[in-house]
Amino acid sequence: MGKIIVFVNQKGGVGKTTSAINIGAYIAKAGKKVLLVDFDSQGNMSSGVGAKKDKPTIYELLAGQCSCEQAVKNTPVENLDAITADTDLSGAAIELVDEENREFFLKKALEPLREKYDFILIDCPPSLGILTLNGLAAADSVIVPMQCEYFALEGITLLLQTVKKVQKSINPKLIIGGIFFTTTAVPVLPRMLCVRFRLILRMLFLIRLFPEISVFRKLLLTECQSAFTTRVVSVQKVMKNLLGR
Repeated sequence: MGKIIVFVNQKGGVGKTTSAINIGAYIAKAGKKVLLVDFDSQGNMSSGVGAKKDKPTIYELLAGQCSCEQAVKNTPVENLDAITADTDLSGAAIELVDEENREFFLKKALEPLREKYDFILIDCPPSLGILTLNGLAAADSVIVPMQCEYFALEGITLLLQTVKKVQKSINPKLIIGGIFFTTTAVPVLPRMLCVRFRLILRMLFLIRLFPEISVFRKLLLTECQSAFTTRVVSVQKVMKNLLGR
């Protein structure tokens, strides 16, 4: 039975998609079967991993217009597959509002794939709307990439409140896998800011933080995204935690 992990942060531009792609690629390189699920209508994960955005996408899968096997696409990375997304997914947020059990559409769609993959990674949109609720309902654990900034602390409060509501009424088995800091501008800052932020998060939320994790913003990441290639960056400690190593 594969493990489903959802990457969530309602704040945009925190490196969520980049982290999900590279963590998925690292796990795939370790010999595990990985499925990336692009659940954002912007489709950045689909582009970043080099998968074709042809139909069917995650939208058609949710709508019951195709099977799981038809929705899955290969990527240039061995052991790494993807379900892509396009702008049609933005309509799903509206269409699901009046549906019964609207929070469980993604969970039902991905359930048959659990036996085929060791890990299924879901990249959610930067919001706490119905699509993100579907991601939380389908997942076993949630990982939160966040920036070392004051406004990020304000946002994490609302996010954790949402997770607690989901745990209470939708997905009791959901756990918070942890938090790691991303898009740090310069290597000097983590020694000051990250230590302070880690202490605040531990004291206020009693939440798990991945040890000594800080992903620096590098031009190389921007270049490899535009070239439709995947590079594994310095987030090995996160992946080793996920793999239990």
